[in-house]
Amino acid sequence: MKNIKTYIGLLVVAAVCVASVSKPEQPLFRSITDSKAIQMEARKQGPDSSRFTYQTLISGFDEPMEMAILPNYDMVVAERKGAVRYFNNTTKELSTIAQFNVFSGIEDGLLGVAADPDFKNNHWIYFYYGIAGDRHVSQLTRFELRGQNLDQSSKKVLLEVPTQRKYCCHSAGYLTFDSDGLLYLSIGDNTNAEEIEGHNPTDERPGHELADDQGATANSNDFRGKILRIKPTADGEYSIPEGNLFPKDGSIGKPEIYAMGLRNPFRISVDPKTKYVYWGDVGPDTEIPASEGKLSYDEINQARKPGFFGYPYFLGDNEVFPDYNFETKKEGPGKDPKRPINDSPNNTGVKELPPAQPAFIWYGKVPSKKWPLVGKGGASAMAGPVYYSDLYPNSPYKLPDYYNGKLFIFEWIRKWIMAVTLDSNGNYVSMEPFLPQLKVVAPMDMQIAPDGAVYLLAYGTNWFARNTDSGIIRVEYSEGNRNPVASLKTGKTIGAAPFTVTLSAKGSKDYDPGDKLTYEWKIGEKRLSGEELKHTFTEAGIYNVVLTVSDQNGGKGTATAEIKVGNTPPDVAIATKANRSFYWDNTTLDYQVKVTDQEDGKIDPENVKVSFNYLPFGKDLAGALTSAGESDLRFAGTQKLYATLDCKACHTMETKSIGPALKEISKRYTGKEGAEATLSRKIITGGSGSWGTYPMPPHADLPEKDAKDIAAYILSLAQKQSKTPLASTIKLIDHEGKGNEGAYVLLAAYTDKGANGIEPLKSSSHVVLKNPLIQLEDYQEGNVGVVIATQNTGFISYIANITNGKYARFNALDLTHIKGIRMRVQEEGVGGTIELRQGAKDGPLLGKVDVPGGQVKDPKTDWKDVLLKINPVSGTHDLYFVFKNPVAKGALFHVDHMYFEK
Repeated sequence: MKNIKTYIGLLVVAAVCVASVSKPEQPLFRSITDSKAIQMEARKQGPDSSRFTYQTLISGFDEPMEMAILPNYDMVVAERKGAVRYFNNTTKELSTIAQFNVFSGIEDGLLGVAADPDFKNNHWIYFYYGIAGDRHVSQLTRFELRGQNLDQSSKKVLLEVPTQRKYCCHSAGYLTFDSDGLLYLSIGDNTNAEEIEGHNPTDERPGHELADDQGATANSNDFRGKILRIKPTADGEYSIPEGNLFPKDGSIGKPEIYAMGLRNPFRISVDPKTKYVYWGDVGPDTEIPASEGKLSYDEINQARKPGFFGYPYFLGDNEVFPDYNFETKKEGPGKDPKRPINDSPNNTGVKELPPAQPAFIWYGKVPSKKWPLVGKGGASAMAGPVYYSDLYPNSPYKLPDYYNGKLFIFEWIRKWIMAVTLDSNGNYVSMEPFLPQLKVVAPMDMQIAPDGAVYLLAYGTNWFARNTDSGIIRVEYSEGNRNPVASLKTGKTIGAAPFTVTLSAKGSKDYDPGDKLTYEWKIGEKRLSGEELKHTFTEAGIYNVVLTVSDQNGGKGTATAEIKVGNTPPDVAIATKANRSFYWDNTTLDYQVKVTDQEDGKIDPENVKVSFNYLPFGKDLAGALTSAGESDLRFAGTQKLYATLDCKACHTMETKSIGPALKEISKRYTGKEGAEATLSRKIITGGSGSWGTYPMPPHADLPEKDAKDIAAYILSLAQKQSKTPLASTIKLIDHEGKGNEGAYVLLAAYTDKGANGIEPLKSSSHVVLKNPLIQLEDYQEGNVGVVIATQNTGFISYIANITNGKYARFNALDLTHIKGIRMRVQEEGVGGTIELRQGAKDGPLLGKVDVPGGQVKDPKTDWKDVLLKINPVSGTHDLYFVFKNPVAKGALFHVDHMYFEK
């Protein structure tokens, strides 16, 4: 993928928008008559988005790369580390049917899978992967797959591709068939893209052969940087079809080559009618000026015939790279796109290449003038299928005719799918977002099944890892009766046997008015019914729970959940005699961390992780606590910011990717004077040379403060954190002189050893201490008005429009040791009472205070304190501040803030 995009690295899909229907109709009438009206309207202005529904068929893959949809709608998924996964569409269960021994470094591994067009009869399935061991080759292989049995003895090696395994990157490896049964394989250029000094990889110096793409993608005698086209034969061999780029005798170049001059053709498709080949080519990062920013375009390419597509000499609309001499560091005139000559000493093929064909669509890091919808920033362009309505004549979920003849393209980093309109000759006309309500993250593959449904394969959030948000998503379109959307919710999903689980389908819905839903649950061999139920698992194991929601017209939707029985999550508790919500000056926090685990028994204190930090912010800690575990929370906010940028495309935490690991950067710069300023400047302006010549893209729109925060976060990674004990008493002094926004966070976590075939489980607990001064406008729920801070209010925000019976609720506040709450009020109105109630508006009364009525002279300064005394109470509660004056009309008073007093 781009040497970044490397890990094109779910799919997370947000809820599909619901369009309101004003007049319910009879189901039979709707499914026949209204279907035609809907289709005619869709042709004019595009389809109703509410007629697209989706379901996540399965999740939890370990780096899924490509999927093969079988005739019975079972699916085979290739995972990069070598696992072959099988999804049974009937049982909705996922299994591992093979584990290939693969080389999985520098983007290599098990990369492609495709079923033979005649799979129903011959049971052939094809894979492309780098074999483990000393032979540096990738193999295109064929096996027989019968049921869920992949017959290893049936292996046939059709083709071997020699590769280098010293430098990253670009492996590609996608497999697909055209409508004539020809097999296409995309292969990346497998060239050192790091030491190129801001230019294209054409380093002809002795010893730098692996940084010269003229010996790979521009070499007619090399398979790399190409799309191959072959015809598999029954004996496990292949023949060369008519019309490839070079003669069948191999006299000029490899006869398997269809397209060359490619960098990383990561995802390809073949138009089923025109046979035009489309692919997304993930582009380089260079410092060469271009018509739009720098010559670092990602491309969508269209091959109407075999040819040379420019790299490493040209990019985009055949914009020319200068001829850079890596020895003298000087630039000369570039190649001629009409007659490119490959005169590199590393070229073993023909010197005069075919004329360079320009890209079909191209865009760089800056906003595109030609294609403004594509956005800006990092990129990883991919090509999906071309859709034709008449190829799905009786398909229940076929896309509307509006999409007839359109090409689908998609982006990993920028998170979009586009439908590209073509004219009758295949020329570009326009593009538009396809289902923008689908919040696509890391899509790896997009295919249309014979029933017309769209399948998306999601890689997931984290690179080189098993991700819970990876999976297969099925998107359906319906012009008549729409399938229900199944929603399966559970309580705990992991525990020791016997383990009782509550299952609920209450979130399920149907977009057709008047439809009645029924619910069926499949748990192992058992089938149960009901919208909600409880089920007890008596034996250890991993169980798939499948919910099927049906309407009276035959529509069905499914959802799955995985239940793991045999290991109980650890219980992590933090005991303290102090208040668990607030800190004050001259106070301490005593604590004791206690961990129990049913399976582990005695807990080794060394395995309990405890951290204590003072953070300069105090609001919105929930997300940070959820994701951070036992990590240093000082940079929780910065970590969230970092995750939104494209930095992950080039940097991982521990290991070298395109760029160096974050921890290696931290080690190099920690302790050096001005390190934070140096790093923050590089983040904004970009640069190259510090870690090789691969350029770091700029982030010119990033505020300087955010860049400094990211630099400080990176530098912190090399700092050794002192071990926090399991029990102690800590003086709370770090907040002094730092305002009232900060918070102390005590966090404890423990990961158990795993048990009964269930992986190790992690639990954590925390105590967050905030300043006891709380602004009333920060309530979690209420019905009072908020006055915004302006010059007219003395830059004070407060709550107003307070009338009898209104309230403000604050969640989970600890009243241990609290004797009263000092309320900052303004006597502007008829006056009344503030009541403090526990748990509800009419819950137990904990205390109250009267506020006199009046009229202030200076609304900026006329604020007073009143003390709301509290009956002794301990523990954490939701608190309701209820405002009362049952005999008065109009506003009672204003309230600015409150201070909890010991």
